[in-house]
Amino acid sequence: MARASELALAMPRQRLAALLRRQLGSLFEFDEATDGAALDTALTGALEDVAVCFRPARNKYFHRDGAPWFDPFHSGQNTIFLYYLSRRLARAGATSLADRAYGLNKALNGLDLYHGVEMPAVFGLDHPGGSVIGRATMGEGFFFCQNCTVGSSRGVFPTLGREVTMFAYAAVIGRCAIGDRVILGAGTMVVDQDVPPMSVVTGRSPHLDIRPMTPESFSRRAYFEPALLGPPG
Repeated sequence: MARASELALAMPRQRLAALLRRQLGSLFEFDEATDGAALDTALTGALEDVAVCFRPARNKYFHRDGAPWFDPFHSGQNTIFLYYLSRRLARAGATSLADRAYGLNKALNGLDLYHGVEMPAVFGLDHPGGSVIGRATMGEGFFFCQNCTVGSSRGVFPTLGREVTMFAYAAVIGRCAIGDRVILGAGTMVVDQDVPPMSVVTGRSPHLDIRPMTPESFSRRAYFEPALLGPPG
């Protein structure tokens, strides 16, 4: 697993910490006496998480000189970082500050991704504004775009396999088992329905158009280097 020391930063860590303090204090509140130590500890862990998450990405903007690269002014990168920061805070028991970091992410980047949602170690996104990602089970290499929804139906959340991709306005809701390496086309809605692995899906449940896909075809479209995602399961 990559460490934060292997992550190239667009600004020194001290400036990043100061930026977070200003953003949180401007939009919500930040008390150095009660919040400062928790934020600094969570920042260390979040940068470690970002290094792991970015390393397999094929996106050229996520690497610099052979190392994973983080720029807080790159909205997509910042979205992922703030999710990890809020989750680290929540796991440390700093619930109020975690909620504020979650709110900061929502305000700055337009994504509803609560710190109680367990994302895989490696996931990606592109223009994620308007998306809502709920408490589903998601495999490594999950990727989504704008206005996507992963949510529950009658209290049941879906299960998504490895390297599932959701394009704009796609939705997976309820009792769904989405296989590995499935691509959900723009506007696709899957509700209480399973999808086999290695498929391209369009349409709306129960009238889905499910077409098989070859491994070669998927590899040309993949957002991550499979060898760096880790072993299945």
